Amino acid sequence: MGVAALIRSGMTRPRFLLLASLVLASCAMNAPSPAVSPALRSELAPSGTLVMGVNYGNIVHTQRDPGGGDPRGVAPELAREMARRLGVPIRYVTYEIAGKLADDAKQGAWDLAFLAVDPARAKDISFSAPYVIIQGSYLVKSDAPMRSVKDFDRPGLKIAVGLKSAYDLFLSRELKNAELIRYPTSQAAIDAFVQGKDGLGAAAGVRQPLVNAAKKDASFRVIADSYMTIDQAAGVPQGRPNAAKYLHDFIEEQKANGFVAKKLAESGNGDATIAPAAK
Repeated sequence: MGVAALIRSGMTRPRFLLLASLVLASCAMNAPSPAVSPALRSELAPSGTLVMGVNYGNIVHTQRDPGGGDPRGVAPELAREMARRLGVPIRYVTYEIAGKLADDAKQGAWDLAFLAVDPARAKDISFSAPYVIIQGSYLVKSDAPMRSVKDFDRPGLKIAVGLKSAYDLFLSRELKNAELIRYPTSQAAIDAFVQGKDGLGAAAGVRQPLVNAAKKDASFRVIADSYMTIDQAAGVPQGRPNAAKYLHDFIEEQKANGFVAKKLAESGNGDATIAPAAK
């Protein structure tokens, strides 16, 4: 139906123009970005759907939806924005620990994931520059003698840690005397320590969940300093060089335009440190 026919049907010209603009805007939102060629799109989403590997092991960038819906947080929001730009649907493959997610890069189980950068993982994953930086520290009993991270590498000290987490990989290289006791997830490691299991003297992890545990029980405290800063980045499986380049530029754009800061704040993690622009 043409403009004149619509107007004759009773629709005013201003109303028609408003309707037309809304239709065009909707089409534009769902259309792929002109910067994404078909070849690049097929490298970023080979199946025609962008498959996100969801890392529930880190609540700073990913949280569960209480109602069982799509994952929440800055990482899923970034993935959805990329899918929108590619003009493809998105599908989620969920993991409780980053280690399993990283291992599955070799099988091509996902196209895009957000997790901590580590040299061991870089063999299978092409990482962007970091988009957020978090800290690794320890949870201890309030009366524990340890006051700084330098106090923890001592014989006889058992430290709970999530299996194949970034801090497990790091502490496995750094600690020479303390013993790491590994649990299936990072939260399971914290819970085991809080519940007094296995003769544990501390739990290692991301600062925010440790602080949450200490807030629930005043008999625990978090060490003030950090044994590592953990660079959180986006990644694609190795062997997709054009996808890796596009991802790098995409993450830098989302840091610069305030998208990352906005989504962190919306998820209750506005105190997380946004990584500086890549050099």
